Parts: sequence; C-alpha cells; structure tokens
Amino acid sequence: MKVKLLLLVLVLLASKLSFTQQKLNAVRTAKAPKIDGNLDDIGWQNAPVAGNFIQNFPDYGKPSLLKTEVKVIYDDNAIYIGAYLYDNPTLIRKQLTARDEEIKKDVDYFSVFLDTYHDRQNGFQFTVTSMNVQSDARLAPNLTLGPGEYGDKTWDAVWESKVGMKPDGWVVEMRIPYISLRFSKKNIQDWGLQFLRFTRRINETSFWNEVKPEVNGFVNQFGDLQNLENIKPPLRLSFSPYVSGGYQTIPETDGYRTTWLRNGGMDVKYGINESFTLDATLIPDFGQVVSDNVINNLTPYEVKFQENRPFFTEGTELFNKAGLFYSRRVGAVPNRYSEIQDSAALNPNYEIIKNPSVTQLYNAIKFSGRTKKKLGIGFFNAITAPMNAEVHYTGDSVNKKIETSPLSNYNILVLDQALSGRSYITFTNTNVVRQGNSRNANVSGLDIALYDKANVYALIASGKYSRVYGNESYDGYNTSLRLAKVSGTWQYYLLNTILSDNYDPNDLGYLDAPNLVTTRGSLSYNKFTPTNNFLTYSYSLQPRVTYLYKPYSFNRFDVTAQAFWVFKNFWDLTFLANVIPINEHNYFELRTPGRYLSYPLNYIIEATGSTDSRKKAYVSYDFIWAHAPEYHNTYYSGDITLRYRFSNKLTLSLEGIRSEEKNQLGYAFVRETNNEPIVGFRNNLTVTSILSGIYNFTPRINLTLRARHYWNKVTYNQFFDVDEKGKLIDRDFLVGKDDNVNIFNVDAFFTWDFRLGSRLILGWKNWLGDNQYVDGSRYKSYQNNLNQTLSLPHANEITIKFIYFLDYNQLRRKH
Repeated sequence: MKVKLLLLVLVLLASKLSFTQQKLNAVRTAKAPKIDGNLDDIGWQNAPVAGNFIQNFPDYGKPSLLKTEVKVIYDDNAIYIGAYLYDNPTLIRKQLTARDEEIKKDVDYFSVFLDTYHDRQNGFQFTVTSMNVQSDARLAPNLTLGPGEYGDKTWDAVWESKVGMKPDGWVVEMRIPYISLRFSKKNIQDWGLQFLRFTRRINETSFWNEVKPEVNGFVNQFGDLQNLENIKPPLRLSFSPYVSGGYQTIPETDGYRTTWLRNGGMDVKYGINESFTLDATLIPDFGQVVSDNVINNLTPYEVKFQENRPFFTEGTELFNKAGLFYSRRVGAVPNRYSEIQDSAALNPNYEIIKNPSVTQLYNAIKFSGRTKKKLGIGFFNAITAPMNAEVHYTGDSVNKKIETSPLSNYNILVLDQALSGRSYITFTNTNVVRQGNSRNANVSGLDIALYDKANVYALIASGKYSRVYGNESYDGYNTSLRLAKVSGTWQYYLLNTILSDNYDPNDLGYLDAPNLVTTRGSLSYNKFTPTNNFLTYSYSLQPRVTYLYKPYSFNRFDVTAQAFWVFKNFWDLTFLANVIPINEHNYFELRTPGRYLSYPLNYIIEATGSTDSRKKAYVSYDFIWAHAPEYHNTYYSGDITLRYRFSNKLTLSLEGIRSEEKNQLGYAFVRETNNEPIVGFRNNLTVTSILSGIYNFTPRINLTLRARHYWNKVTYNQFFDVDEKGKLIDRDFLVGKDDNVNIFNVDAFFTWDFRLGSRLILGWKNWLGDNQYVDGSRYKSYQNNLNQTLSLPHANEITIKFIYFLDYNQLRRKH
C-alpha cells in the first residue's frame, strides 16, 4: 500500500512539473510583407494562428483575459512576426520609453522568443511596445536577471517593427533579418518558439506556451516552430563606421587645460556562415558612456564597476558563462596611474605633464556561434596600447616618460556543449600576455551542469586553475559542487566552494577574495498561485560557514532568513534577517597575511520593497539596521527612490541614500614602525543623491540626464593595535586620519536613431575636478558639502558621435 501511494505521489509530481509543448508550422512566403503595422499582405493569409495564451502572472495557470493571435512566416532573408492583440484601444497604455526600458513602465508590449539552435537553453528575445519602441536580448543559462527580464538586454540587434492601432486592439508587425540571428545549417529545422504579451493596466503576463514558475528554466518551456525548409540566407556582412569629436576642459592649479577630442573607427559584423559570426571593433571610442559610481572604498576588496561600453556588453553571455570575464579589465586605468598621481602630490618638484587615466584599446574581436550538434564556440581577443605618463622634475631640461601600462593582449576561448534538457558542459580559458618583463596570466575552467529528465534535481560542479607568470610566479585553484532540487514548491541546495590561497583570476576576471572554503545551504518554500492576501510569496532559510583555506581556520558563520510577498495591490516587500552568532575572524580587513580582526555577535535586519509601478508616482525603498552590542556598533541605511511620470514622454527620478555606521571597526590605513596594522573605531557617514530623467520626443529620439553627488565623511574616535588573537590593544590617538570625500558627476545625452542601426549622439559630461577638496572640519553638513562641491572648479566635456549602419546586401541591391 505504501509503495502504491509513493508511486502515485511521484506520478502527480511529474505531471505537475511536465507540460505539453505547443507547435506551430512554419510557412514560407514568396513575397515579403510590407512592415507597416497591418496584416493585410498576402503572405499572412495562409499562415496558421498561435493563440490561447496562458497567464504566468498574476493568476498563474488561468487563460489570458485578452485574446491574442500570432502568425509566423519566413523567406531567405528574414523571419516575420505578425501579432494581433485584441483590446479596448482607449485602455492600451502608451508611455514612450527608451530602448530596452519597458520594464515597470506604463506601456503594453509583445515579445517573440526564438531558440534557433533548439537546444532548450539559449535564444533571442525581440520586444515591441505599443509605441513601437524596440527591446532585444540574448537568452542563456546562468544569467542574473530582475523581475520581468528573460535575457541580457545589453545586446542590440538591427531589425524592423511597426505598430498599428485598430478599433479592437493593436497590431505588431516585425521583420527579423538573419543577420541578427544564428542557426544551424540544416535542410529542415525546428526552432524553439515562445510569445509573450504584457498588458499593463492589469499587470498580466501571458505566454503562448505555458511557463510554469515552479519549473526551473525558461527556454526549456518554449513551444516549437516546425519545418523551416532550405533557408539560404544572403551574406551576413555589415559595417558601422563612426566619427566623433568634442571639446574638454579640465581645471588645474593655474587655470584650465583644454583638449580637442577627435576619433574615428568602425565596427564590423561578418556572418561566416549561418551559425558563426565575427564581431570586430577598430579604434573604438567609449567616451559617451555613463560615469561610474565611484566611492570612497574603505574595504579590503576591489570595487566592481558596471560595464557600460557597448562592444563589451553585447553578445558576451557565452564568454561570461564561467564567471571568468570581467570586461572592465580591458582598457582599465593604467597600473601605475595612481603611483604617478601620488608622487606629484607628495613632491612639489614633480610636475605631471600627461598621465592618461584610461588605457587605449587598439581593437577587439568576438567570434561566436553554435554548431548543429549544439557545440557553442567563442573566441575573444583585445589588444591595448602601451600607456606612458610624461612628468617634469624641477631642474631637468627635458621631460621624462614613464610607462604606466605595457602593450597587452587579452584572449578568451570557450567551448560550450549543450546536452539534453538543461544540462551542459563548458570549458573556458582566459589568458593575458603583456610586453616585456611583465605579469602574465592564464586561467582554465571546466563547468558541468547535469539535470535529471524531469528537471527537478541538479548537480552543478566546476573546477578552475589559475597561473600567474612573468615577473612573478604562483598558481591556485577554485572548485565548487552544488546539489539541488531546482523545481517545485519546495526547493533546496547544498553548496561547497574552495578558493585556494593563490587562486587569482583577476587579470581578466574578478574575485574579491581568495583563500576561503565556504559551505552553504538553502531551503525555500515558494507559493506561485494567488491566495486571499498575496499574489505570490516565498520563504527561505540559508546557513553558511566559512573557513580560511590556508592556514585552515575558522572565519565566519551566519544564518539568513528571508521572506518575500507580492500583495494584491501589486506592492511587494522582502524582509531579511541575518545573525552572526559567534565571533567572526576577518582575515582580510588588516591587509596582513595570517592575521585576523575579531568581530563580535552581529544582527542585521533589512526591508526592501516597492509600490505599484503602474501609478504616476512610484516609490522603491531599502532599509537596513545592524547592531553589534559588544562594540556599541550600530549601522543604519535608508535608500528611497521616487519616480514620477509627468506624461507619456517625461519621467524624472530622485534617489536619496543615507547610511551611517557608528563605531565602525576597520583598518586605519596606517601602520606601526614595526609594520603592525593599526585599526580604529570610526563614524562613517555616507549620503548620495541621484537625479535622473528622460524625455522621449519620439520612439527613436530621447534626451537623458543623470546627476550624482556622493559625500562620505569618516571621523575616527579611537585607535588600537591588534594582538595575535584578533583582540584590540589600546594605543595613542592619531591626528589627521579623518576623511571628507565629495564626488560629483553629470551625464546628459541626446540620442537620435535616425535609421536602422544608425545613431547620432550629443553628449555632455561634467565632473568635479581632480584634487578639488571640501574641508570637512569647516563644512560638516551634507548641504554645505554639496554647495561647496558646486562652487569648486569642474571639468566639462562636450562630444558628438555619428554612427552609420551599412548592410552589404542593401548596398549590393542598390548597386
């Protein structure tokens, strides 16, 4: 009896997690439809209809409240999508947004997803809003995504769309050329296919092929587009030449240094065949990107900045799969830049004539694609120029050149074999070779993910080996093993990670700290269907213990409990509680090998959430409180963002962040005469204000603005030495260690996409000049620091960039 009952439970579980895939037959058209937002071309007439969409949110599993019909046709140049979205035209939400920015905006949209290799893991997304604003993304495993996002939206393709408003709804018509896709070379092939409709006023997300939130993965829940026959695409070759110019002024002690900016280069995209594409950028110009969120970093860990340069964000998901590629390493600040700046600050006889803060990139290429046997192959190469500072010593007759960064070659090779279901095996190698007797590096990694046939359980393992050679030599390794239940209402995992003391992927990757052995677990309960009070909710518990790898010794133990709710009014709340019940042995804060600083019992409570984003006024927040009783250490943080939609064209957002930690214990950036580290209790106050806004003139023309002021005030209360057991030893007070830091940036861009793939950008950047300082002992409030920051000399840069997209096939037809 018990055996029969167990079998019945297993059958019910399998049926709940399984699903029937929808199928749509592909229809070849002899004449390409005109993309005008009308589905009256003859090619649409005989195409089968995809309909009967199923809700994914808010009422998961129920039929969509609105009727949707979609048709798909193709020829040798492109695939065409025609969607009729039935609705009351007066109720359709129509906010103008920037490209890729439809999430949490007051606009309806429609998406098509294509799994062109039919591997159930990778794919493409193409989205059109009710105002004909485009969005696109690359889909891949292991991406970290926010709500409503399904892929990497930094990828931008060239494709065509048009929206038409009708008496009973709206129509989307799309032309996606094969130059924007990759697929296997087969006479007859099937693609994975999915359609999404989002209706803003009821916050409904519905799919053509049901997507079950309790099932792990997204692409594996697509339907099928069947019988695409004998696709013979034309040569996939395009060029995007650009020219740019501008004017820059930077304040100096005796006035302003003025520089005229000029540059030119080209991006090239070449489809070697249907499956593989070569992307190249020659003499790129990355001046027109948003400024980094620079901070006063008191931690022992490097700050990781977001990548904003288009070439390094578009189509790099294969290179990032193993977590070994941090693209900001390419073209980073020269290694000896800070050394030159510090020398000038300390020596009045040392004058800097030139000290470039960015490494020039000569060129970069990306080669990637996937074979018909589902083997993904990727190769990345970039070459950066040698950089030199020019300085003048008082009394010397000539200036001196100092190399701050050598000629460098960066390479990545990836082999990614998609297996059945969601399983895969991936090999990655990164290496950096520098000219001369410089530091070189090589890292190799093997990642394996195995999912059972029902996609309920998974074993995920990885092993990586790093070697640094040249003017220094050492090697290390990193392993991880994860066993998990990845689907269902109850989910859990157990994970072990080992980072050896000399594991170092940081020449082309990012690792905040090696020399750790971490074991963590997680148990979560997830409710995906609405209840009386909630649309969805989840609870989780996550213990973690960390040891130092060498010498093997205790580091930290903590437990985190988390709850997440989405309420019936579409507000959401996440509540987190973390406790460190026993003393932490922090081996990194002292910046001294083998030594640790002991931190006592600590509690952390955090609440994050947001209001209904359909409203004109939308608020998101994040509040944190932490307390360590033994050291009378208390931390408060509040982050509130108010976004207001003045119209369908204008939106402004103001974010205010205030954090204060009283009696923060940390390294004081000074040592005793015997090189022993000195630590201190300090009050650490940070206030950040960010004003951002966008005005959309049309679906292809917009003006964006982002202004950020960051203020950090550090005041020391006491100083201590540290004994061998991490305990504090009294010492005399040190004068002059307080700090007051102001950082200010403005980024404004006028962007006009005047034809497919072509763009005109006018940019203005303003920032606080180097070596401009606000006296913290005199100006003690945030308002006073902001006023003084605005009154100090600022650098300014005005640039214009013109990019023109050229498709070889269009040029040939015109000729």
